Amino acid sequence: MSVKKILVIDDDRLIRWTLREKLAAWGYAVSEAETVASGLAAVAADGPDLVLLDVKLPDGRGTDALDEIRRAWPDLPVIMITAFGVIEDVVTAMRRGAYDFVTKPIDDPKLESTLAHALEAASLKKTIAAYKEIERTKLGPERMIGETPAMRETLEMARKVAESETAIVLLQGESGTGKDLLAQTIHLWSRRREAPFLAINCSAIPASLLESELFGYEKGAFTDAKTQKRGLVELADGGTLFLDEISTLDLGLQAKLLRFLETRTFKRVGGLRDIEVDIRVVAATNQDLERLSRDGRFRTDLFYRLHVCPLTLPSLAARRGDIPRLARHFIAHFNRKFNKAIQGLTPEAERVMVEYSWPGNVRELRNAVERAMIFEEGNVISVRHLPIREPAGGGGGVRAGEQPVPGAPMTLPAAEREIVRAALERAGGNVSRAARELGIGRDALRYKIRKFGLGASD
Repeated sequence: MSVKKILVIDDDRLIRWTLREKLAAWGYAVSEAETVASGLAAVAADGPDLVLLDVKLPDGRGTDALDEIRRAWPDLPVIMITAFGVIEDVVTAMRRGAYDFVTKPIDDPKLESTLAHALEAASLKKTIAAYKEIERTKLGPERMIGETPAMRETLEMARKVAESETAIVLLQGESGTGKDLLAQTIHLWSRRREAPFLAINCSAIPASLLESELFGYEKGAFTDAKTQKRGLVELADGGTLFLDEISTLDLGLQAKLLRFLETRTFKRVGGLRDIEVDIRVVAATNQDLERLSRDGRFRTDLFYRLHVCPLTLPSLAARRGDIPRLARHFIAHFNRKFNKAIQGLTPEAERVMVEYSWPGNVRELRNAVERAMIFEEGNVISVRHLPIREPAGGGGGVRAGEQPVPGAPMTLPAAEREIVRAALERAGGNVSRAARELGIGRDALRYKIRKFGLGASD
């Protein structure tokens, strides 16, 4: 964890010097300001963990600065410095949200204790918020489930990575295999569990905005930058940052990400000062980054930097033994959501689910169970309500209701290509509509479009 930073705002040079020496001796990083204006600017620029603020300053009252800090940085603790016996200043400051106060001449033991308590209280607030997010994640429907050898091996490797001090993890696997959930699991298993877990999908944000989302920006960095903004890298300090679909980063931003991974420092957009953070970066991709690097679409140096601790999630077809327990898990979840009492699957439905190829992986399985739960009126899910069925001859699987593909003989991949092509044609090339018709996710469909060399919009 990075050293706690304290900003001292006082116009008395001797007091600032004295406080700087004491605070540095106690292990804090110290910055200084001597006016309301410079103090507020320092809060924005330095991002301190606590502010020591004098009540009387040359360009205004410290309580005015306190009001501004409370408005813009509500979780930042402020301790007021006031002259001995000035009760009205103390009362005003405490009413306006100061954490506590110290009086001049400053008593060292009281100051040290007050600082420790204030920082501990601020940390506790962050911890409580983090635990709430952890509990929400743990109680959610998509927690990691797997007892097959392939999945147990992956989870065992993930636990070792989580408990290590490695700062970079790369998750690989097809769309829908649960890379985002594994990233959260690694966070929960690590020493960083009480700090933030922040995630961003690199393909969901235009390249022109992604840099400021990651690294933040300074006021005036561009036309609409009316105030300073801290990016996800800075907000995740002490915790984990999850970069999904990292293969979609443009080459310019890849270079900046590489610099950050190498130095653990960054500059906000429009900024001149290096900011240091302590975070773990978990990146995920469903692409072959090594091939992309050979093709010049992904930086080779960034690929090797990310490839320190690669973990590959198996496809659902490679862990068929987990399909029944995953189905039961989702049934229990949707029983609560839909106020139903479905007890499980018919033997036929379970057999069909185990034999189906699941191109959309766990995400497709979840969607299939949800759909079946909506239409099932009995106490078990029957095969007729599943949006899948086995083809004649068994094995694999196609979408329920599809007409047999004309022509024979035809291999399963050829049949799958024809089904995808026909769905895209009916949807006018729109990936979202075709994916809904096929009952799979858009990412899974995009993968098949690339695999089969089909064109599409969206």
